Amino acid sequence: MPLRPPTQQPGPRPSAWSGSAAVRWRPAARWGAVPWASCRTHLGRRGLAIGIDIGGTKVAAGVVDAEGRVLAEARRSTPGSDPRAVEQVIVDLVHELGAGHRIASVGIGAAGWMDLDGGTVLFSPHLAWRNEPLRANLQQLLRRPVLLTNDADAAAWAEWRFGAGQGESRLVCITLGTGIGGAMVMDGRVERGRFGVAGEFGHQIIMPGGHPCECGNRGCWEQYASGNALGREARAFASSGTAEAQELLAGSGGKPEGITGLTVSGFALAGNAASRELLAEQGRWLGLGLANLAAALDPGMFVIGGGMCDAGELLVAPARAAFEENLTGRGFRPAARIELAALGPRAGMIGAADLSRVSGRTHG
Repeated sequence: MPLRPPTQQPGPRPSAWSGSAAVRWRPAARWGAVPWASCRTHLGRRGLAIGIDIGGTKVAAGVVDAEGRVLAEARRSTPGSDPRAVEQVIVDLVHELGAGHRIASVGIGAAGWMDLDGGTVLFSPHLAWRNEPLRANLQQLLRRPVLLTNDADAAAWAEWRFGAGQGESRLVCITLGTGIGGAMVMDGRVERGRFGVAGEFGHQIIMPGGHPCECGNRGCWEQYASGNALGREARAFASSGTAEAQELLAGSGGKPEGITGLTVSGFALAGNAASRELLAEQGRWLGLGLANLAAALDPGMFVIGGGMCDAGELLVAPARAAFEENLTGRGFRPAARIELAALGPRAGMIGAADLSRVSGRTHG
């Protein structure tokens, strides 16, 4: 976020803060990008922050230092879509982790769109949140500065700062899980767009009139290349009655509804041919969507993260092939690299914590 000079001299440091004296910054009118090179940190070089990653099924939290190391962590199941229940889980996690560390701020990554001020979740399809003032509520409960950001933005920042994207000037991060998240780090900035809602790549329409999506449209990319999509296709295959279908069905306790994308991924890694083909088909849809993004954004690298990436090259190799086949101007232009994320499931918590550290502003 572009910074302006402080509007007042630093006041007394709140006792909860362990870094340098707090300065309240007046942000520029547009906060669509967070600059790295010009950041001032309100935590000091050694300040600790808690990063929290709110997912559709779990809430993961960790104490993170300035080098991106996770010093302690904890997790809870996501308690449905009730915002008050989720807030209480966050408060419990912060109190648990903060008991043994001097925590200066909290960063929260959540799926969905945030307002330009970064205080309100405007829309979260998987959590059913609408205009939820999450940051203000949590600051009142925690009595600490809180930064709220999109979970994919947090993961992309972590990969750029500490993971697979280090040194890349134009990075696009794709997170494959229940749905598809996306984020961009461009020239040391998390780029959020004019209205703060950039990166919802999972909702590019890739098949007009296709499968219905929770966002209200049909044919979105995440309906073809996400973990949910893979599970749906696998459940349909399981009813075919073939020997491989029966093997897949047996792995879910004989219940088709128990088959998920992760089930298929596990069977593919174990050598099940049908599961490998299902995973390869997901990879082809992934590569097609990446080719569309390359035409629009021209990044130097795509980093692919999220739970579905446990399949590794079984997923990414077909994605690379489909990307090269569908890339506009192929053979006459440089092509972005496609790499697996390095930080695994901790990327969201690491990035959220680090963004709260280097945001150069307080929210209290």
